Amino acid sequence: MTRRPYPLTSDRWETGPMPTTTEPSVDAYLGSSLHLLPQTRHLRALHTIARDRGARRDEFLHASERIIRMLIEAGLELLPYEKHEVTTPVGATYEGLRPASPVCGVSVVRAGESMEGQLRAVCPDIRIGKILMQRDKQTKQPHHSYTSLPADIADGHVLLLEPMLATGGTALATIALLLDKGVAEENIIFINLITVPEGVERVCRRYPKVRIVTSSIEQRLNENAYMIPGIGDFGDRYFGTDIGLR
Repeated sequence: MTRRPYPLTSDRWETGPMPTTTEPSVDAYLGSSLHLLPQTRHLRALHTIARDRGARRDEFLHASERIIRMLIEAGLELLPYEKHEVTTPVGATYEGLRPASPVCGVSVVRAGESMEGQLRAVCPDIRIGKILMQRDKQTKQPHHSYTSLPADIADGHVLLLEPMLATGGTALATIALLLDKGVAEENIIFINLITVPEGVERVCRRYPKVRIVTSSIEQRLNENAYMIPGIGDFGDRYFGTDIGLR
């Protein structure tokens, strides 16, 4: 397999300066490129549990998976649908709908794999590809380390799974790879748990036809590029490898 560098590999690893705008805003993208879940009291309660550093792992898993389920369903709502009639058990005709385009999932290893279970729960027969981006320890340059995608991925829509969108580094690199594979920009639906204005603005400027679905827009990035108030390292918390890190 040929390895090739991509622009960025992580939400904290940069090969160039961040945008110079001092006050990034998401207002211009809401409802078009950016789709925010309704900020209900129930969603806020789930976030309260998931963000609590003292939450038990089973509490964290339950709350975060409920949010992910909502995100997956919101992402599916953005797919194109076509009319499809079926006959009900009483012999009547129901004028229904079905997806008008093939769809697959692509998770960004490893944190994105935490979202696969809920995607399969909603779409049991969906195919899921994987992409791994890693930083070279010596050169500090990003590299595409591993990809396994459906052969016909360019024929339909892609639900891109990554819980965190901070600086936008991983997102830009992954989207670039999918475009290289022939996926249309407008066919990429990027599903993430939380984001910040800096990341949204960067992705939407570069790829305005990609649609982002998120459950929370955080206040900002701090000087270490951590999201505030944040949720911690989602992958470590989800897979239980954060023991001793708190």
